[in-house]
Amino acid sequence: MKSIVLSSVVTALLIFTGCSSKEPAVDKKTENVSAPAVQEVEAVETETVSPENSMVNSNSENSAEMTMAKIESQLPTVYFAFDKYNITPDMQAKIDAAAELGKKDGAKSLNVKLEGNCDEWGSDEYNFALGLKRAEAVKKVLVADGIDASRISMVSYGKSNPVCTDHTKACWAKNRRVNFKLLP
Repeated sequence: MKSIVLSSVVTALLIFTGCSSKEPAVDKKTENVSAPAVQEVEAVETETVSPENSMVNSNSENSAEMTMAKIESQLPTVYFAFDKYNITPDMQAKIDAAAELGKKDGAKSLNVKLEGNCDEWGSDEYNFALGLKRAEAVKKVLVADGIDASRISMVSYGKSNPVCTDHTKACWAKNRRVNFKLLP
């Protein structure tokens, strides 16, 4: 009985001493020195950029974004059967077309992220694993078609990123997919 009381007291003391009400000390010298340095850099940057250069930079960035958006709009969405991650012949053709698009001049410098998705059936863990298997299957086809594996990243959203939320077979079929997203 004494050991239970003693261990309870020790536990309570540890809990109360572990929670500190003090705020962390901030070195005021560091804050004062850092702020002017940042302002000087900003002033130098604004002086060196002329209006003509900023217009050219924004136009080239916009054209790169438009090119990236245009290429991404041409990339297919690959759909899978229930509880499957194998590539069917019709999916193979879509992925081959995406690989050919990735070999063109405008897309050679871009990376691609494969996003694996699932329907709402199954546990979270199972669906995350299945989404990753689907993305991996698409990646294998892309690599076989000549896309460098270092340009491809994968993520699984499991059932957390549905495009359709109805509780129908047609809706669930839309959620079993791999999306292509381009990255600079």
